[in-house]
Amino acid sequence: MSAARNLSLPAVVGATGIVYGDIGTSPLYAFEESLRAAGSADTQAVLGVLSLIFWALALSVTLKYVVVIMRADNDGEGGVLALLALAERHLSAIGTPSRVLIGCAFAGTALFFCDALITPAISVLSAVEGLEIVDPGMSRSVIPITLGVIAALFLIQRRGTERISKLFGPVMIVWFLALGISGAFWLAQAPEVLVAANPAYAVHLLTARPMLAMAIIGGVFLVLTGGEALYADMGHFGRLPVRVAWFALVWPALLLNYFGQGALHLLSNRELTQPLYSMFPELLRPFMIILATAATVIASQAVISGAFSVARQAVQLDMLPRLRVLQTSDRELGQIYVPAVNLVLFLAVVAFVVGFGSSTALSAAYGAAVVGTMVITTILGAFVAYTQWSWPRWQVAAVFMVFFLVDLLFLTANLTKIDDGGWIPLFLASVLFALFWTWRNGRAELRAALAELAMPITKIGKLLDGVPRVPGTGVYLASDPDVVPSALIRNLEHNHVVHERVILLHVRFVRSPRRDPADRVTLDEIAPTVFRVIAHFGFMETPSLSEALRAARARGLRTFAGDCSFFLGQHVVRPRPRWGWWGLQMHVFARMQRRSTQAAEFFRMPARGVVILPTAVEV
Repeated sequence: MSAARNLSLPAVVGATGIVYGDIGTSPLYAFEESLRAAGSADTQAVLGVLSLIFWALALSVTLKYVVVIMRADNDGEGGVLALLALAERHLSAIGTPSRVLIGCAFAGTALFFCDALITPAISVLSAVEGLEIVDPGMSRSVIPITLGVIAALFLIQRRGTERISKLFGPVMIVWFLALGISGAFWLAQAPEVLVAANPAYAVHLLTARPMLAMAIIGGVFLVLTGGEALYADMGHFGRLPVRVAWFALVWPALLLNYFGQGALHLLSNRELTQPLYSMFPELLRPFMIILATAATVIASQAVISGAFSVARQAVQLDMLPRLRVLQTSDRELGQIYVPAVNLVLFLAVVAFVVGFGSSTALSAAYGAAVVGTMVITTILGAFVAYTQWSWPRWQVAAVFMVFFLVDLLFLTANLTKIDDGGWIPLFLASVLFALFWTWRNGRAELRAALAELAMPITKIGKLLDGVPRVPGTGVYLASDPDVVPSALIRNLEHNHVVHERVILLHVRFVRSPRRDPADRVTLDEIAPTVFRVIAHFGFMETPSLSEALRAARARGLRTFAGDCSFFLGQHVVRPRPRWGWWGLQMHVFARMQRRSTQAAEFFRMPARGVVILPTAVEV
């Protein structure tokens, strides 16, 4: 799709709603938490924090993500896993460099999921806390109302968000206009805060308060949460609409609001509670609370939808067991619902809201997961710039070293939050990372064990020689296109017959987000009336055997799903008795394998006509 075709008003409006929800709601809490970390709201603190915010947005979001990293798209898709797919094109499948990059991608994915756990909690909570300004007596209602909003948000996921998502863009445009106009009003009252664009004010604040420097930087980092999401969500609209939305509306509105909050503090000569709401007259504050709640719901929705997409990518890149994935729209492939992920996210978000109780307490845990993903994006991005963009080494070093040093500074600052709750997302990310590696290693062991039991595909003619044939077509799902499916062997052992036409169907996930339907399958006849079909799907697509057979018909194989019997080989994994970490991994893998979604459901096979034949395998 050309850039000109991508750049349209609906695309820019849609990008504003979906891509910038997270970073757009940061003004609810980021400036207030930064000043609290500085220990006061005097002129030095206000100007220093504003200077840090200005340069953080300029370097980490504008320059790093919008200008540079968004160039690294895998057929239009962004995010850590898309970067991994790009990087792996220039690496062998084995070896230390490959394992390091895969480990980075696994860690980044785990940290992204942890970000998805905290974002709905802190965003909605910070918006609802505005009720305390309208009526201090409503402070006890903040938690129940927050939980009610979150419960409603997760309940609607099953129905899909296609209809309400059309409102996301307009609502977020109103939100950004409100941020910009309110900020411009107060900036006009105290334009002297504009001097904070000079980085000297940031340096002066940090050097004058060295004991608080890391805490201040950790607070300022909250303005960047959502920066990684804008890259991950790039595939929804293309890079050009995302860039136009940032430069034309989002960045100016954020800067105006942050500087407006700073001007309000200087004029007030005191530290304000909920400074964003204080920028508006009392008559408009209830409206702003409603608008802020809507904006935080949109921000949360974007993160939840992103978690669904990343979960599907992780399954198809062999990082997680098969999960049940439901398509919620017949027009948009990206509109999916993953029940298991939705339940885990809901329980975790509720636990964060109840356990921390306030956005201030949650801000201590927030950031550690996001900054880890940002560091990993910088590492993978540097590799892609050198290998794929053909940048000379000096250019890669000059550009990405700046990004890495900034990320490292924010990482160090967020490590100071570990004792205050930052350890929670890091612990959860470690658990997810271990599960990713366990599944990957277990799958490798399973493939090796199956290879020992496998019969080469070249012997299938001899295998079927003299076997009685029955009318119809038998479709056997093959995990390896070069070996005879175990289900076919089990069928011959038990039933001693085979259909007059046999199709060995292998589904292969490619390292691009989507596959051209015209190039969906490859087809060859490996023995009389025995056909091997290899169906290719991108890691952003939901695999469908009906679609694969439809593509095979276009290649001359006259077969219809309604006339087929489908045979699946189910691998019953039994771990060998072993001690140590490896033995534990194989036991965990066996449990994960047993709870994996059945292939019939995962590959969207017909509800009837499916025969499952198990094979016991030791790993």
